[in-house]
Amino acid sequence: MRSFTAILLCTVVSGQLLAQDTTVVFENTTLALPPVIVRNNMDYKSLLERIKNDTTFYKAFRNLRIVEFSALNDITMLDKKGASIASYYSRTRQHRDNGCRTTEVQELKTTGDFLTPDSGFNYLTGEMYASLFLTRGRVCGENNIVQGTAISTDGKKGMAKHKEQLKMLFFNPGKKIPGIPFVGNKLDLYDDRAHKLYNYRLDYTEYKGHYAYVFSVKPKDDLGTFKKDDIVVDNMTTWFDATTMEVLARNYSLSYKAGVYDFDVSMEVEMTRIGDLLVPAVLRYSGNWNVILKKRERARFTATLFDFKN
Repeated sequence: MRSFTAILLCTVVSGQLLAQDTTVVFENTTLALPPVIVRNNMDYKSLLERIKNDTTFYKAFRNLRIVEFSALNDITMLDKKGASIASYYSRTRQHRDNGCRTTEVQELKTTGDFLTPDSGFNYLTGEMYASLFLTRGRVCGENNIVQGTAISTDGKKGMAKHKEQLKMLFFNPGKKIPGIPFVGNKLDLYDDRAHKLYNYRLDYTEYKGHYAYVFSVKPKDDLGTFKKDDIVVDNMTTWFDATTMEVLARNYSLSYKAGVYDFDVSMEVEMTRIGDLLVPAVLRYSGNWNVILKKRERARFTATLFDFKN
């Protein structure tokens, strides 16, 4: 079987031969290439490899460890009817001093049982949020290096393992995740199985003042019931800066139901720059999921980061 890169390369050649044709079916894989992509004779092989192996999204969040910033943190836990059962709102400022960072809580409002008596989090959603944007106490010795710091479940069990799986789902959507019952392999968007289930589109557009490549993956429309059971990624769209190939924004929706494990989550992330560093500016999340040994959590949150200082 040909790799996804090879499929795209062959599609490009076919697209050039077919002039203005923008959709080509190749080995049961549909790839859409608008005329602007075909006409400009771009280096598709290296372009797709960089998209497939992107680390700039993960790097942007690691960059938060080495900068100062303010944040508005708005989290709401919901019941099955969509009503609020607990909430957390705060304005915080991350400070850095001598290689260490601390979070100053400038404003805080909570409702329900969002926090424990010792100011911890009663919900895994809150714990995951805090791991991204907040610190408890003084955290030292961190860096923003990506190489050699891949998220892994190796040697982890129980809730520690579940947290790593959630991080992998967040930072590497479209990549295989080990240890998730019935789901892990189905998250891989780049294997031969996935090519039969999804449509892929590579486009070129303008995004907030930047020329950008847009890479999107969506399920095919003509899938039968059996094949639909293999779908986990409902949509993933990423905007890449056409010059640097850094992620400018990413939207994705994932869902799956397998009895003991199910989730339905959507995420929107927008990036900005502080000096030469890419950092997240806005993150919007809506999710409904159930993890083994934990009660179901329905939540939505928005993180707004600003006033960065390098």
